[in-house]
Amino acid sequence: MKRIRKIALIFSLTMFIMLVFSSCSKQTVDTSKFNIVTSFYPMYIATANIVDGVEDVELVNLTEVTTGCLHDYQLTTANMVTLSTADALVINGGGMESFIEKAADTYKTLEIIDASKGILESHTHEHEEEHDGHNHGANAHIWVSISMHIKQIENIKNELVKLDSKNAEKYAENANNYISKLERLKQEMHEKLVNIEDKQIITFHEAFEFFAEEYGLKIAAVIEREPGTYPSAGEVAKIIDLVRSKDIKAIFVEPQYSRSAADTIARETKVKVYTLDPIVTGNLNKEAYIELMRNNMNALEEALK
Repeated sequence: MKRIRKIALIFSLTMFIMLVFSSCSKQTVDTSKFNIVTSFYPMYIATANIVDGVEDVELVNLTEVTTGCLHDYQLTTANMVTLSTADALVINGGGMESFIEKAADTYKTLEIIDASKGILESHTHEHEEEHDGHNHGANAHIWVSISMHIKQIENIKNELVKLDSKNAEKYAENANNYISKLERLKQEMHEKLVNIEDKQIITFHEAFEFFAEEYGLKIAAVIEREPGTYPSAGEVAKIIDLVRSKDIKAIFVEPQYSRSAADTIARETKVKVYTLDPIVTGNLNKEAYIELMRNNMNALEEALK
């Protein structure tokens, strides 16, 4: 009987594994094309603009578009199957993708394109010179600064040109066109926000450091240091006192997370709650980054007028 049970167990496990890989195989990409995988939403939108109209390129996103930031993300079986057919993996870098070593160890020939290459190091050096050694290089939310995101676009384009040289001209053309759009958006945002006098805000979590720096905003407090970790009663009380003492006009939440803590602070202080989107989820329209960033601009203009 034990032998029969053992055989039955092995058979069941085998069938389970076959079913898993069968379902995962539906997510694989066309191996006759140059296959690019992006780690999460903002990297997908960036890369989609660079490869737009290139027929022999297949682009897929590794994670669900609702996943959000990848700080503690663990690769799934489906993810591993997707990576097994990839020629290149585009990551944000800066420590955002904690799983990258596992992916690199498993797929030795996978080309990893780090969109943050050289950006944080250069930015930290400049910031240290200007602000007496303050280092915020640990923050990986590079894409929320349009200036830094433009550098990410350039990094991705440069690496794709090397890896897929036959499409180099199209990659360069697309990247230049997209960068021009981003430059116009950056200028529009500066014009809208430059004359706002009181730029103190409270944000939901530490995603907007580079964004705030670019537009001269002052983040007076952060509600949740890590998304999903509700602040203690003492922390909420401190933020309430801060809002009152500094006459802060606006609290910002993120559409991906619960706003209950922000609503508590708002009730006690009579300060309005607005939305700033860190652009980690959304639709796959290649114009989505520009649309969401413009929404952020409008929210700031409304909140701080």
